[in-house]
Amino acid sequence: MTQDARFEDGAEKPLRLRALAVEDLPVIATLTQDAVFPASEMNWQKSKRRFAVLLNRFRWEDVEAAKSQQRDVERVQSVLAIEDVVAVASQGVPRGDQDTVLSLLSIEFEPQDGVSGSILLTFAGDGAVRVTVEALEMTLTDVTKPYAAPSRMTPKHED
Repeated sequence: MTQDARFEDGAEKPLRLRALAVEDLPVIATLTQDAVFPASEMNWQKSKRRFAVLLNRFRWEDVEAAKSQQRDVERVQSVLAIEDVVAVASQGVPRGDQDTVLSLLSIEFEPQDGVSGSILLTFAGDGAVRVTVEALEMTLTDVTKPYAAPSRMTPKHED
């Protein structure tokens, strides 16, 4: 007997998402909005052509369940990895500084020639990192179990 997967079957399992097209990117961008991490957790492996960030992602996908179960909202450590990287530039971001905590606001793709382009990571406080790629390939992978958000609050944005 075969049975379709149910939404509930995905509960409490780590996320592993991949964006290979511009249309895929908004899902990862939404799930990483308000992720926080020390600037020292950004790593460009030039020889492997990979840029990666270990971030503390707010679990937007769990907010409604947390409210209905009257429990704390959660964060989870995740790796955001970008492949086929040819250059990385930053503005207003002290790379390598473990005392500076960055808050990710958005991820956007700016196409250039065909499939190449730049991925722009924008942070609160006007900082940004531009990752130039030959082609869009990004993964988001949860690497720890969720934990109660230290603030116990859902991030809010002024309109």
